[in-house]
This record gives sequence, C-alpha cells and structure tokens, in this order.
Amino acid sequence: MIQLNVNNETTKLRAVVLGTAQSNGLVPNIEDCYDPKSVQHVLAGTYPKEEDMIKEMEAVAKVLEKYNVKVFRPKVIENYNQIFSRDIAFVIDDKFIKANILPDRDQEIEAISHVISKIDPNKILKLPEECHVEGGDVMPWNDYIFVGTYSGEDYAAHITARTNIDAVIALQELFPEKTVKSFELRKDNTNPRENALHLDCCFQPIGKDKAILHKNGFLVEKEYEWLVNFFGKENIFEITKEEMYNMNSNVFSISEQVIISEQNFTRLNTWLRKNGFTVEEVPYAEIAKQEGLLRCSTMPLIRD
Repeated sequence: MIQLNVNNETTKLRAVVLGTAQSNGLVPNIEDCYDPKSVQHVLAGTYPKEEDMIKEMEAVAKVLEKYNVKVFRPKVIENYNQIFSRDIAFVIDDKFIKANILPDRDQEIEAISHVISKIDPNKILKLPEECHVEGGDVMPWNDYIFVGTYSGEDYAAHITARTNIDAVIALQELFPEKTVKSFELRKDNTNPRENALHLDCCFQPIGKDKAILHKNGFLVEKEYEWLVNFFGKENIFEITKEEMYNMNSNVFSISEQVIISEQNFTRLNTWLRKNGFTVEEVPYAEIAKQEGLLRCSTMPLIRD
C-alpha cells in the first residue's frame, strides 16, 4: 500500500507520479488546444515533437532516481497527451483528491489505476460535480492550502479558467483545520503572456520560506501583496513577464534544498544557487511550449 503524505511543496520527496510523453499523438488542431501557448506553437509550426519530449521527461526521471524517489508512470494510452499528471489529481495530507478536469481528459486518471489501487479507498475523494479543480491550482503549504481560481462572470467562456470558487469552498470543508487561501488569476484565452493557466504558472513556494512570484499573474493586487508579506520581500524571486511565459515558476522541489529547474532559466538558477539551493538542471523547453513545465508533469504522493 502507498501511505500518502503531502503537507507542503518542498519536504523530501519519496514517491511521485511522473507523466509520460510516449505516444503523445499528432499535433493537435487549434480548436483542440487547451491553452493559448499551444495554439501559438501549432500556428508557428513549432509544436514539440514526441521524441524530444520523451528525452526531456527521461532526464527528469533520472534526476528523481538519483535522489531515490520512487517514480510511478501512467500506462500509455495510444495517441493521447499524458504529460501533465499534476492536473488529474493531487494529494493533501493523506487524501488523494481526483480533479474534476476538462471532460476530454478523463482517460488520464484511468491510466494511473495501478497507482490508485495501492491507496486506501477511504482516502480517495472526488469533489462534487460543480467543483472544477486542477492540481496546478492547488498548493498545500503546511497550515495553508493556496488555491488559484477565477470567479469572473465569464468563467465558462475561459478554457483557461480551470478551478472555480465551488472547489475552494469544498477544499475548506474537507480540511477544516487548514486555512484555504484563494487567489484570483489573470486569464486570457489568446495571449499566453497575459494568462496564468494555473497558480503554479505565476507562483511557487521553495525551500522553507522562499517563493517565486509573478505580479501580473494575479488579478487582485492585494492578494499578490499578501504573498509578498507572507514570505517577505527578501525571500521572493520576482519573475518577469517573459520568464513567466517560459514557465520559470514551474520548477519542482525534491527537497527543501534540491530543485529541478529548466537549464535555460539562467537568472533564476543563479539566484537559487546563491541562496543555497542545489539546482538539478534539465532540458524542458519543448514541453514548456504546452504551457506546463516541471511541477505540472509531477504528482507527489509521499513527502517526509
């Protein structure tokens, strides 16, 4: 059995689901893309090739193995995108919460049934149907659960709006002893530089008390300021619009000291090392073209 335990984003990782780029399918049609960045690359003829994405994911698997992390992979579904395992479910404390995601992606959760079968069925939860939620918007941080959301009246018109207020309320009811803190994210169906697809596209806690942050990803300045005050200005690495577009906040912590990061994130990686982190650099620029990066393609099951 898998004894689930995830209380935050950074304590030592013991077990994780890493997505797969095997049999990723053909370049999608514009109308089948889930985000504006993918659309941009389809139009430009620069959509990532399967063999490049497989190489990138294998580089991450190697790093995880180096740190003795147990790595589970989804069963491969023919011609289907299964890279972003973070979207389909997430663990808080000892609970495995199935995400209510875009209906086109239902098969993804079935592809990890071999993992789910090792979890105590009483610990597996699915939120009510009206709750939309994806793992990229949900960050357990000790006594808090940070949640990215969008509550605009035009919610339904935004394919980029993935987590609603109903989900925020449901999470607070599930974890009454924690403070669920929600953040309104900036959504844009057509301009990826103005779109925070998930909370981890503009914010992520790292180490014990630090964070990566992008101000423009937040619709409400007060909520952004809350995070600045919570972590302290001196502990925050503020990324530019271009760095957000390239997914600099979407790194992945193996522990409070070790972070997997993209090899081209020069400014971030320099700052991380200066602040005492070990940075394991991997190539991930092709996968980033789908508006997801390292945190998006990992689903932690057990942390110390």
